Parts: sequence; C-alpha cells; structure tokens
Amino acid sequence: MSAILGSGEYRYRIAEGWGKLPDGWELGDVAAVGVDRKDQIYVFHRGEHPMIVFDREGNFLRSWGEGVFSRAHGIGMAPDDTIFCTDDGDHTVRKCTLEGKVLLTIGLPGKPAPWMSGQPFNRCTHTAFAPNGDIYVSDGYGNACVHKYAPDGRLLMQWGRPGTDPGEFNLPHNITCDDAGWVYVADRENHRVQVFDGNGRYETQWNNMHRPSGLFMPPGKCPICYIGEIGPYLAFNRGAPNLGPRIAIVDNTGKLITRLGVEPAAGTGPGQFLSPHGIAVDSRGNLYIGEVGYTAWPSLFPDQPTPKGLRCLQKFVRLATGEA
Repeated sequence: MSAILGSGEYRYRIAEGWGKLPDGWELGDVAAVGVDRKDQIYVFHRGEHPMIVFDREGNFLRSWGEGVFSRAHGIGMAPDDTIFCTDDGDHTVRKCTLEGKVLLTIGLPGKPAPWMSGQPFNRCTHTAFAPNGDIYVSDGYGNACVHKYAPDGRLLMQWGRPGTDPGEFNLPHNITCDDAGWVYVADRENHRVQVFDGNGRYETQWNNMHRPSGLFMPPGKCPICYIGEIGPYLAFNRGAPNLGPRIAIVDNTGKLITRLGVEPAAGTGPGQFLSPHGIAVDSRGNLYIGEVGYTAWPSLFPDQPTPKGLRCLQKFVRLATGEA
C-alpha cells in the first residue's frame, strides 16, 4: 500500500504506474497537464508525440501535435472546450480543439520579440482565461510581463517589467484566473504569487513558498490553489530540507492548507518530486502532476548521470474523509 500524503480534507494516495503508453513510446519532460469535462487527461510533453490523452484510469486514448510544437510548456483548458498550448520554444500560443486542430495562433512562430522588450512573445509560459473570455499570457523566460488578449487574438494591453517590487516580475512562469476575474501569476524567481485585477492593477501577493512553478485553480472564486514548488539548484542549499520540490495547497488568501512531499524531497521515490511543473485536478479531486525531470536532474544531482526512463507524470488519488 502506498504512503498517504497531505492532511485534513486534502489527503492523497499515490497511483503508482499510472498512464499506459503504447509499446515503444516514452514520455519526455511533462511540462503541463490538463483535464477536460469528461475527465480526459491531456499530457503536454517534450517528446515525439507532444500531446498524449489518457482517460481517468490511465488508458491511452490518442495523441496529437506531431510536427506542430517545438517545446511544450503550458496548457490552458478554456471554458469553450478548447485547449491553449503554450510553446516557449516557438514563442506562440495555439488554440486547438480537443482533437488537435489548430484554430488560432497568437505570436509569430519561430520569431521571438526582443529580449525583455515587453513585446509579445519571448519564450511565453502559460495562459489563463477571464470570465468574459479574454486571454492572459505570461511571458516569462525572455520577458517579464503579462499580455491580455481579446478572444479573437487581438492584443488589448500588457503589464509588468523586470524587478522585485509589486507588479514587477522575475520569471512569470504560470498564470491562472478565478471566476471573479482576479489574475494570479506565479512569479517564480521572486518566490511569490502576485494577484492582480483584470486590468493589471496589483492587489496583493502570496509569499512563504519556494520558486512557484506549477499553478492550478479549480473553477470558482479562488476556492483553492495548487502550487508546484521546485527545489533549490544552488550548491550551498541544494538538498536542504523543507525547501522542495513539493506541492503546496493554499486557500483563497494564500494561507497554507497542506503540502505534499516527503523528505528527502528531491528524488523519484514515492512521494518525492524532481520539478512539479504542471498541475491539474479532475472532477473527483484527483491530482495529476507533470514534471520536467530531465531538465531538473543535472541541477538537482550535478554529480550523477541522468537516468533513462525518468518518471515525469504522477497521479495522486484524493481520499474521502475518514478513508485510510
């Protein structure tokens, strides 16, 4: 029996070995995970078949995106049953059907905006959706801003610049939006999540986290937020306890509810993580976590060769109250 992680209403059992691939297929770094209304799981990874779709039990359903995507980074499941795929290697966001037909491309494929110019895009990272259908794109590795688009792809505005003050960013790595229109940005290298109104006005920030990378909020007025914290890479604190990698679950004020993970935090054992980069939750509260393990390994374990067949996808089954 696998270990139980979490506490209170947020307790989970690890579904080891979840996700059955066709013979000969392998997952690369899983950058993002999404769940549709049917609890089909969309796994956006850096491999030969970029989008792989499973059912809730982990059975393979289909794949798509071959020859389309350069480097998977983010998934946004839109309210109209489309999926927005952020490709940071191609500097684009593509709106697709759930079967993979491209409906809209935002950004110029293969043509990055000038570095730190504030113009879209230079290695964009993720998307979110306002209640009225507007689209927010975090533009993080070669920029430090958020862009706001109309549903038809017209640029409306942007905000942010490099820095540490409110409204400034040091790698806006993920973004989400609640039903009230608040926008939440994982400002990764500033170790915080910043909260804005729909027009970029700073409201508050959540601290007490380490390098927030993955970000997921279920529908509703900021009911709960799941945050993938990645661990330290610098020599002086690499492997230090209580810094991650791990999953934090917080309430609608950013107050910690529980964390998922065991010590030592970094690793491939049950309850350990390498780099929780993408998070999604299904209708039963089960948690799906994508990890960029191949990318993270040399920084976490610089003296060890990267293993083949790294686990880059996990499912945590949420337990009912009182269930052991």
